[in-house]
Amino acid sequence: MTSLTRLAPSLARGYRHTAMRAANTLGVRSFHGTLRTRLAGICAANLQKTLTTAPKPLQPKQDLVFGHSFSDHMLTIDWTASQGWGKPEIKPYGPLSLDPSCSVFHYAFECFEGLKAYRDQSGNIRLFRPDKNMVRMNESAARLYLPQFDGEEVIECIKELLRTDARWVPEGKGYSLYLRPTLISTENTLGVHRANKAMLYVIASPCGPYFKTGFKAISLYCDESNVRAWPGGVGNRKLGANYAPSVGPQVAAEKKGYQQVLWTIGEDHELMEVGTMNMFVYWRNEQGETELITPSLDDGTILPGVTRDSILELARSWGEFKVTEGKINMKQIVKASNEGRLLEVFGAGTACVVTPVKCIHFKGTDYNIPLDPKDPESQAGPVTDRIYKTLFGIQYGDVPSKWSVVV
Repeated sequence: MTSLTRLAPSLARGYRHTAMRAANTLGVRSFHGTLRTRLAGICAANLQKTLTTAPKPLQPKQDLVFGHSFSDHMLTIDWTASQGWGKPEIKPYGPLSLDPSCSVFHYAFECFEGLKAYRDQSGNIRLFRPDKNMVRMNESAARLYLPQFDGEEVIECIKELLRTDARWVPEGKGYSLYLRPTLISTENTLGVHRANKAMLYVIASPCGPYFKTGFKAISLYCDESNVRAWPGGVGNRKLGANYAPSVGPQVAAEKKGYQQVLWTIGEDHELMEVGTMNMFVYWRNEQGETELITPSLDDGTILPGVTRDSILELARSWGEFKVTEGKINMKQIVKASNEGRLLEVFGAGTACVVTPVKCIHFKGTDYNIPLDPKDPESQAGPVTDRIYKTLFGIQYGDVPSKWSVVV
């Protein structure tokens, strides 16, 4: 194996200093509060690399299907309660060897993230707000009592993975390399208790445009019996356990002719999320104000999406309409629709940036969303379209922003 050589000696010394700091802080926290020893933190300067001897052929861009093909290499970092984090390693993509008794299989000790790498017009590879993903992943890890880590160090390791697999970042607008950081318990014992062994790994999958033929507005089925999350639960954490239970309701909605589930909670059917996306409503509220509103994070039922946060910051910077994080329910949606005040609805997430909504089914009635009244052929309202184009431009480096990080 060869050591990471792209880091200058002075920079490497800086990373070692950061790692020592992490060992004194994050490393101790990852040992669940125990102060008996100082544990090792993740240190990008210690990254080791073993390159594949059989590089895989690239698929034609037009044939890419999300999550179906993977790059040549992966990043893995092991952790133990007694030693802390081991050396990061980039190695050929391949199966993990795990004991059948591993607690990840039995008790869902698993959390993950999703972010993308983009290639700009100059050929540079860019990430979009990766620091936000690391913060959220640490919050998810803490909820499962899995080890936390220094996000800056992991980002540096991910950057080196991208340099190693640079040919897998496709060119062209709408194309990207999807990154899936994942943290699992690897302890091979039965019994529900805190993990004493874990692994953080990152895999990468090239993907094409979410909307292959441009925007395509979707219809929603408001599920009145199933709940995605509840106050005091884990809806605000990106855990694998949150996703599998949503498949049944999603299939049921599709059988009824709708593309996604609209998740609500309570007798008033307060809005939560759209499928696996955060939800936004653009309307004229009952006070006559033009407002963009999304469910708040206050009760812990809503995932704090990176795209969600970006949309809120962006819309507030425009200063053209009221921007609110608060409660909104289906009774209000129905009333606004009947009174002609419901202007646009969209979902937001990493995969699609934004997804316009054209219809919501609730209690036997379809409530149509007008999209763009000036253009009957449009698949997105003007605010949805503007948000999409602005974030899209930032991600590909066309719009200057501190959110876009060059690898």
